Amino acid sequence: MAVPGLTTIKSSHPPEATMNRLEAAIKAKGLTVFARIDHADGASAAGLSLRPTELLIFGNAKGGTPLMQAVQTIGIDLPLKALVWQDASGETWLSWNDPAWLAARHRVNGVEATTGKLAALLQDLAKSATAA
Repeated sequence: MAVPGLTTIKSSHPPEATMNRLEAAIKAKGLTVFARIDHADGASAAGLSLRPTELLIFGNAKGGTPLMQAVQTIGIDLPLKALVWQDASGETWLSWNDPAWLAARHRVNGVEATTGKLAALLQDLAKSATAA
């Protein structure tokens, strides 16, 4: 099922390896990793089960600030986030929000160059994390 504004690609690696590769690629680009949240661990602590599901929050001020300067509410969706998750059949997926969709959601105009650069960066990071 397609979700508007969400890009999802299949990984060639298990969840933990995909997330580790993603985090390494992000750091190699000089971006800041703000948090790595293991939703499955949280579920387990609450006595619930959840297939591997991890969220990485990352970015840098040069990429996000121009968007927030235009419309500050986009700050609710920044920094960038990526979700690595495993489906019921054991396949691993990487999902992230499309920067152009985020800009449209917040009615940020005139930032196509910025969102284009962010989208290209996310594609590059995703390839590094998921490719065989």
